[in-house]
Amino acid sequence: MVAKKAAKSSAKAAAGKAKTLKFTIDCTAPVDDGIMDAASFEKFLMDKIKVDGKTGNMGSNVSISREKTKLTISAEIPLSKRYLKYLSKKYLKKQQLRDWLHVVANTKQSYELRYYNIHDTEQEEDDE
Repeated sequence: MVAKKAAKSSAKAAAGKAKTLKFTIDCTAPVDDGIMDAASFEKFLMDKIKVDGKTGNMGSNVSISREKTKLTISAEIPLSKRYLKYLSKKYLKKQQLRDWLHVVANTKQSYELRYYNIHDTEQEEDDE
């Protein structure tokens, strides 16, 4: 019984420490094709990410860095991966790219912007 109490208190101590969350968004395909600009996507995220219910309030809690075609979002505060997907889809809609691109999770900590696989659907329609 004593060991269980010690385990619980150490779990609470670990939960109290701030974890840095890192997410990546890979925009390689559309940027290489020239239909999207990674810098404008980075600026969009900087303008739209909300911290404490306010946009443009990132401060040192959230940072966004860009390495050619990959964006890395680091957060000291709780930030959901799903929120980044929502903002990515919003950006694609604003740029009128939502008909050609979609946001796909390729790992637990990252998203990738991919083209819809139109070629396969055309073959299926021809078969019918």
